[in-house]
Amino acid sequence: MRRYSIAVAMALCVLSAWTGTPAGAKAPAGSVDLGTQAIPAAIGADPTPDTQHPARMAVLHIPTGARNGHPVEINGVAYLASGAGPHPTLLLLHGLPGNEKNLDLAQAVRRAGWNVVTLNYRGSWGSPGSFRFANNPEDAAAALAYLRDPAHAQELGIATDRLVIAGHSMGAWTAVHTAAKDGALAGLILISMGDIGVIAHLPHDKLVALAADNRESLAGVTPESMAKEMESHADAFATAPLTARLTGTPLLALTSDDGLASHTDALVAGIRAHGGSRITTGHAATDHGWSDHRIALEAAVINWLQNLGR
Repeated sequence: MRRYSIAVAMALCVLSAWTGTPAGAKAPAGSVDLGTQAIPAAIGADPTPDTQHPARMAVLHIPTGARNGHPVEINGVAYLASGAGPHPTLLLLHGLPGNEKNLDLAQAVRRAGWNVVTLNYRGSWGSPGSFRFANNPEDAAAALAYLRDPAHAQELGIATDRLVIAGHSMGAWTAVHTAAKDGALAGLILISMGDIGVIAHLPHDKLVALAADNRESLAGVTPESMAKEMESHADAFATAPLTARLTGTPLLALTSDDGLASHTDALVAGIRAHGGSRITTGHAATDHGWSDHRIALEAAVINWLQNLGR
């Protein structure tokens, strides 16, 4: 969400009890101190070229929308790691509308030996169809099905047993809903989640203003229609009822000083209340887009991915 802190966060910050790790304090168990973490070599150095299996990029056309009778093919890009593979693969989801696509993160993760796949939801950034919040988890699930298809997995070098889903802002909310229905994922990464189920309870005029400020490139919607969809689907969009389904999925949950940390904190607390323990948290004193903490973000994600399953 591009200007979420201006349009909405002041209305939400009073809900947040998270203050992050104070300067000089030790990070609590199950968390990562983003200021002292090791910086992976992949952030500052290219891998040794593999002439037989070079790194490459592939354009994807991902079928989705069949359930509601309007099948289309959304646009995706695969950043494929060098080496024979198959490689573990990260599905990386953007926020609303997606001006920040975290492609620097995608490239760094690829240098660390992972494939990274990005997509544009229906009705966003040139993908056909009309944008709907409700469509986003369906589109993410369709992308996972595409990557697990044996022919596509072979072509792209996908290790289908090592698929991780990540999202920023609305993309993190999308990732939660997707992971709650997909028990085969190897992990879940949330970056400054904007929980649409929580946001839906804002006053109508604030929802309209939020939508108006964050709908560049979105087709088939108006600020009013976006606000009404959030309001009418508030219960279905909630993440709290999903926490029991996420206890077995390793989770990296990262928050920032954007007024939205309470969204992630509540989800983490709910997962822990149901017995989930494979959770790593981290907080950065930065904005919603992690504008001055890009290397810290890349390091946190890569370090967590490289330790997954150990």
